[in-house]
Amino acid sequence: MRIGILGAGGMADALGTQWARAGHEVMISGRDAAVSASRAASMTAQADGAVVRAGGWAEAAEFGEVVMVAVRQAGLAGVLQAAGAALRGKPVIDVANAEGPFDPTRPIATMIRDLTGGHVVKAFNLCHVDVWRMTPPVFDGRPLAVPLCGDDPAALAAVRTLVTDLGCTPVDGGGLARATLLEATAAFMIGLWFGGADAQAVLPPISHSGVA
Repeated sequence: MRIGILGAGGMADALGTQWARAGHEVMISGRDAAVSASRAASMTAQADGAVVRAGGWAEAAEFGEVVMVAVRQAGLAGVLQAAGAALRGKPVIDVANAEGPFDPTRPIATMIRDLTGGHVVKAFNLCHVDVWRMTPPVFDGRPLAVPLCGDDPAALAAVRTLVTDLGCTPVDGGGLARATLLEATAAFMIGLWFGGADAQAVLPPISHSGVA
């Protein structure tokens, strides 16, 4: 699978390197061409022989059969505009979380959908970037579960494959309208973690969830 990544920061590095190792073709992009090229070279050095390319916003958007959006919220609209029409009709992975107070009236996932015309899938936003560098992310013998929210079956299928390639388990989180809940979950859990709480301990196992 060809994966274009809008961004050349930590999430692009962590997830892109893992996918390159798994045999996918990856191109990253960023605001500074020299920084993007340096990042791509570093990823290539870690990707077990796979070559990670660097390009501009529009080039990465055109390259990818699937495109991941991994840029800060403040510059998101400008990056999507620079990426151009290449995102229309493509699977677009949104990994972003709100910067500052979470505003449920301005969900990031639906904004990306409206600006690009892409088939957006919200995913990978609940974990710190270092989790995505683990090979694989397994805790207490259980592979990490990754919830996905999206409306397009083909886009969801593509992202499920990418989740599985990380050694994780994809979980159906419902349609894209529920991505707002996924963004709110991140805001809530991150607040607990920064407060020193073990957020994972908040929820009981499914055997004690009240589900018959």
